[in-house]
Amino acid sequence: MVTIKKETLKDGTVVWRARAVHVGKDPLTGRRMQRTVSGKTKREVAAEVARISNAVNQGSYVKPWDGTVADLVDVYLPAATRGKEANTALSYRNALRIPRERLGRRRALSVTRKDIDELVDFALTQGRKIGGRPGSGLGTRSVRLMLQQLSAAFERAVDEGQLPRNPCRRVNVPEGTEREGTTWTEDQLRRFLAAAAGDRLSACWLLSLLGMRRGEVLGLRWSDVSLSEGTLAIARTRVLVEGVVVEKGPKSRRSKRTLPLFEPVISTLEALYTAQLAEKAAAGPAYAGEVDDGWVCADELGRPAHPEWYSDEFHRIAGTLPRIRLHDTRGSVNSYLERLGVPETLRAAWLGHTIAVNRQSYLARPEDLTPVSDAVGALFGADPS
Repeated sequence: MVTIKKETLKDGTVVWRARAVHVGKDPLTGRRMQRTVSGKTKREVAAEVARISNAVNQGSYVKPWDGTVADLVDVYLPAATRGKEANTALSYRNALRIPRERLGRRRALSVTRKDIDELVDFALTQGRKIGGRPGSGLGTRSVRLMLQQLSAAFERAVDEGQLPRNPCRRVNVPEGTEREGTTWTEDQLRRFLAAAAGDRLSACWLLSLLGMRRGEVLGLRWSDVSLSEGTLAIARTRVLVEGVVVEKGPKSRRSKRTLPLFEPVISTLEALYTAQLAEKAAAGPAYAGEVDDGWVCADELGRPAHPEWYSDEFHRIAGTLPRIRLHDTRGSVNSYLERLGVPETLRAAWLGHTIAVNRQSYLARPEDLTPVSDAVGALFGADPS
């Protein structure tokens, strides 16, 4: 029978300890192995001794591992991000930032479900460093990704026999209100088109308002555009990864698509192509490469536009229109097409994502619900007019 005794440390801290706890036999020597179990309360130590005893009897006891949470993350990330896109790998590393900062020095074995609950609470209330007001809470989607990745790191250690349990199990992120997406109305979309009409890169702004992602517009080359056939192929993107512009393939298999064009997009692209030919002739050797295989969204010397510059220009041209992210133009177009009755499958294919993502990006405005009000009004005997 193991005895649990109270001990007082030199600094006055009181701990409870159970010494000589049987943890099985050494597989090489066959000798009996023992360990000391410590805790803040007698009940806590008794529960751990009982767990160890039960694990030893079942043959599932795992020798304590001295690695920290930071060690856990360092081992997990290379395997978890192997073969992943650069942006995906970055999102995994960012997701584990808070666990590393707040629990990184802790022994992984000492982390409890209470610690993970407190970590989630901190992330929801104070976890933001970038992308908003520092010190404010992260959105529930970001916190779920954090918990998912941390749980996967612990689960890997459990599978490797380093830890007996995963403290993230059964920890939930409460439902919360995500950042409300903002879209422009049809009138606001037309006002932006009118403002962009005189811009040198007006063709690029038309492409953005077609619902193309920023990286897709910036990754477009003239060799991807067929003005005679009126088509545009999305074959690559140019995106920012940790402040560095990276050229890579489309975001997903669905993102690699060919879009049929129409007027005035075709004629506006033709005008930009002609302007770039003239700019190359004027610049001579200073021009970057040939126009035919050059970037569609380029400066007067044929150099590709920087993603941050493109977003800044979007806000400049938008002027006094309600401020939205450049990416929110995709939601604006999606909502506009939905109101026109374009089927969800076709809208998802046009925008290059899944139907599930398509549903998230459509936001109903009060005026969109007028048909519902009219229908219910008729049911109630009201005059919809």
